Formats: sequence, structure tokens, C-alpha cells
Amino acid sequence: MTWSKRFFSLLFAVFALSGCFRYSFTGVAIPSDVQTIYIPFFDDRSSSGIGDLTEQLNDALIERFVNQSRLRITGNSNDADAILEGTILNYQNRPFSVGGQQTAELNRITITVQASFKYARETNPEWNKNFTGTFEFDPSEDPVSGEENAAFEALLQIANNMFNDALGSW
Repeated sequence: MTWSKRFFSLLFAVFALSGCFRYSFTGVAIPSDVQTIYIPFFDDRSSSGIGDLTEQLNDALIERFVNQSRLRITGNSNDADAILEGTILNYQNRPFSVGGQQTAELNRITITVQASFKYARETNPEWNKNFTGTFEFDPSEDPVSGEENAAFEALLQIANNMFNDALGSW
């Protein structure tokens, strides 16, 4: 077998097998004695008019921690080894792109959440900071559903960033 045939065979095998492996965040940067996390509903001080922002954020955070870490969710802070809590501070729905008729072709949803993450055994949080998520939608197609979907996507960005910060940089 020639060198080029071996090279292409090896290259094909690498690509074929690469789909068989799955990367997981399990256990990344979490101390070994930390087994549970408490994630209460975040206060919503945004005056958004969307009634379920706090539930959507809570669900997104729980989904990330349950499915991509070894932590278990607990129902109260007294049983938790770690606590992630905060407040939805701001919600904006503003034109992002204006068309020829001076109408919005795209609106941008921007959501800001203040959050802190701490280990129960510590008095000071590991971090306490603001997270911002944005997403655009076309208000001419379906303004209500478009805004709700954009808000959900912005919250997913925030949940992903909180999760990544809680697990540490890698």
C-alpha cells in the first residue's frame, strides 16, 4: 500500500470514529465534595411584560446542570453544596435594523441578569456579576411569538454563560 493510500485510510478512520465520541462537562472544575446545587427562581424586576422569564431561565439552568454536570438539584439552600441565584434586571425590545419605510425589519431583545454563584461552605461568592443575552427577531412576521422566542434564546445564552462560569474556565 502506498504512503498516500495509508494516509487517506487513516484520515478516513479518524473522521469516521470522531462521531462516536461525546464530550462531556461532567466534573469539570467542581470540587469533589460538591454534589448538589440549589437554583431558586430568579426575581424578575425587568418589567418586561413577559410572565414566564423567571421560569424559562430556571428551566434552562436546571437543564444545563442536570445534563452536563454531575451535580444534583436540591429543593432548598440548606441541603445544597452550591447555590446559583440572582435577579432579572433589565429587558429591552428595540429596533435593530430599520428598513426603507422607516419600519423595524429586525428587533433585538436584550436581557440582563445579575447572578452569584457560591459554595455553601464559603462566605463569599465565587462570582457575582451581570450576564447579558441578545437575540433578534422579525416583528413583521409574528411579533408576539417572535418576541417570546427571541427572549427565550437570549435567556439560553445567559444560562450557558452562567453554567460555564460556574464550572470554571477551561
